[in-house]
Amino acid sequence: MRQRQVFVAGGLLVMAAGGLVALAQQNPASDTLKGAAAFGDWQQDKPGVRRIITAQDVPPPAPAEGTANFSQTVPRPDAARPAVPDGFTAEVVAAGLKTPRVVRTAPNGDLFVAETGANQVRVFHLSDGKPDPAEGRVFVEGLHQPFGLAFYPTGANPQWLYIGNTDSLVRVPYKSGGLKATAAPETLVSGIPTRGHSTRDLAVSPDGKRIFMSVGSQSNVGENMTQPPAVGVEEWARTHALGAAWGPEERRADVLAFDPDGKNEKVFAAGLRNCAGLAIQPGSGDLWCVVNERDMLGNNLPFEYATHVQEGRFYGWPWYYIGNHEDPRRKGERPDLAGKVTVPDVLMQAHSAPLGITFNTADGLGPRYKGGAFVALHGSWNRATRTGYKVVYLPFANGKPTGAYEDFLTGFVTSDKQVWGRPVGVAIAADGSLIVTEDANGTIWRVTRR
Repeated sequence: MRQRQVFVAGGLLVMAAGGLVALAQQNPASDTLKGAAAFGDWQQDKPGVRRIITAQDVPPPAPAEGTANFSQTVPRPDAARPAVPDGFTAEVVAAGLKTPRVVRTAPNGDLFVAETGANQVRVFHLSDGKPDPAEGRVFVEGLHQPFGLAFYPTGANPQWLYIGNTDSLVRVPYKSGGLKATAAPETLVSGIPTRGHSTRDLAVSPDGKRIFMSVGSQSNVGENMTQPPAVGVEEWARTHALGAAWGPEERRADVLAFDPDGKNEKVFAAGLRNCAGLAIQPGSGDLWCVVNERDMLGNNLPFEYATHVQEGRFYGWPWYYIGNHEDPRRKGERPDLAGKVTVPDVLMQAHSAPLGITFNTADGLGPRYKGGAFVALHGSWNRATRTGYKVVYLPFANGKPTGAYEDFLTGFVTSDKQVWGRPVGVAIAADGSLIVTEDANGTIWRVTRR
């Protein structure tokens, strides 16, 4: 008999021959997985499950475990919805988009989405939580793998929408409520390195004086770098940012900073293999990013992470990871960097692929989910058992992360091989609901508290 699926808050129920069977029901937040117990797979995931991973939990390298285990995308099952915590609902805002990725909420409440696969940005005007029209409108087109979006200046009346193309930083005029760009994109920075990691997220410093852009590495662990640079390691280190890579990796695995007109480029921080998502923490004004770490060191190594990014700091890539752990493939190459690697704030399961981060200061999702950050995990490919493919919540206390992260939106994986959704972008809507994009089936979701 054909199984009938029923999606409810907190899990997925399947009507099988033997009756109604609970496949995934919400656990209370007290169910905290620590250390090696947190190195599970998608079958452990459910809203409310909390994990804490520390630098003391780093396992030894196991390169023999390295394997390609790509997921197979299947059409979204009829009436399928992600699993959400009790008291919440998830509904489709839009469908049929071509690789929707970063989503940002304009000051007037409109949603701007980088439709990367269509080389354009769409805008959705929400009315009672529904877009009007349903498919949104094309705000600007003719872009090149757009990803990052940022309104400038910050505040109620921005004048520009900045866009991170894979090879450039551009901007278009913006006026509150505008549904179509009134001019072609103006290129502020060209020649951003291409190939390899293509995502270029953006953020604006609280004082409006700098535009931040994340540029991921071209390679896994610097295999394409000549050793040493032509000027020698010592001279390179003297004249470049701490831990800056060279050759094809120059200006990569970095967060770059520019003046608002694109001038005065500077490496703000280095050694961030693929800082795919950027956000400014309200209150502190700290720049945060979520990082995809390297592959082929084992199923559970190295940990992915979210961290506040400090100017002039080095985060390890390609020579070190999670502090002073030396990558065996780069062993002995940079002893000068030993002890100079900044340990990230929140460690997450290896290969879960965090792509988006947003902070929540609104009341719409309730006090439990206020003051922290939501992170979208795109999902693993270099792991024997699948992980990621969900949205998690990072709780904060007194403006600082607790180090834990908690499953919030799960249920995108249907089997060990197949998935119907891969979360990418997260944003808080004007009404305080959570907006999530996923690029496997091209949908946008809105999560609200009942």
